[in-house]
Amino acid sequence: MGNISLFTGLFRSDVTSSEQVDAASFTTRRISDGITYYCAPFSGTGERDSHTSTALCPPSAETSSSPLLSDSPSPTPASSPNQSDSSSPSRPLLLFFSWLGARPAGVGKYRDLYLDRGMDVLLVQSNVTHFLWPRWGFDYGLEVLKALEQPPFSGRPLLVHASSIGGFTFTQMLAHIAQGGKRHAGVAQRVTGHIYDSLVVGTLEHMAIGLGKTLFPRLESLVKNAAMLYFWFFKTHTADLYHDSIQVFHNSPITTPALFFFCENDALCNPADLETLIDHWRKRGLAVESRKWKESKHAAHMRCHPEDYVSTLEKFLNSLAIPSLKCKCLV
Repeated sequence: MGNISLFTGLFRSDVTSSEQVDAASFTTRRISDGITYYCAPFSGTGERDSHTSTALCPPSAETSSSPLLSDSPSPTPASSPNQSDSSSPSRPLLLFFSWLGARPAGVGKYRDLYLDRGMDVLLVQSNVTHFLWPRWGFDYGLEVLKALEQPPFSGRPLLVHASSIGGFTFTQMLAHIAQGGKRHAGVAQRVTGHIYDSLVVGTLEHMAIGLGKTLFPRLESLVKNAAMLYFWFFKTHTADLYHDSIQVFHNSPITTPALFFFCENDALCNPADLETLIDHWRKRGLAVESRKWKESKHAAHMRCHPEDYVSTLEKFLNSLAIPSLKCKCLV
């Protein structure tokens, strides 16, 4: 595969705990295993009932988030008899693909930014098996895609924010869009913008390093070597499929504006290769912004550079053609 192997790290971030939007100001609903929906209620005037700030401000680390779904009701399917496309509002939906092993407090930091912006949030959490056996990741990508094509999410404007392994899962979803022709074209057309935080760009070795750092840091070298052997032994089921996914990402069917966050000292990313990808997208006609730091941490840029990260994100969001955010909660 040479050095064209681009991959979204499946790697745990050390993002610190963050402020949680008051639990009374949003509702939580499990769509399926790994997919969770957050909706912030609005008053009749379109304002958030108990959390009215619309500015993207770095959350405080003095308070911590409570466990996801700690007191939530029993799982509810994505669609139900009393829901239909005609009743689905146009309020934007943030599709957040989180990093591997993301803790509630870390996820809450990003979720709260978008809830404050007036968006609902659909959290998609991946499993390491989705990466180790790409066919399962491919199936999971289709599950996410089908959820977006059903009420209460069908027809809604989408914004994508993918961090680490989340980018891999999103790529698996893109593969279905690319292969499905007109069948899934509607989802691609609804994406107003896409944000990538800490993609892993380089060789298979970068992926193996990521596995070691994530699963067993004290045995990083051993895990890396075992992973390389695994990739070689199951080449047609792993390395070859990774290569196919890389090509899908390079030629992504999503052509709306994009934003990349990365750093020079990330052991899981070759910044020169990532910048080559960015140049490739720009030559395809995509509007691409990026923020690179000399020193930071993989999937923890918002913790390391909170003001810079949030101001860059806010500037990007303000540049997008996102419809009106004033809408009542679906749940």
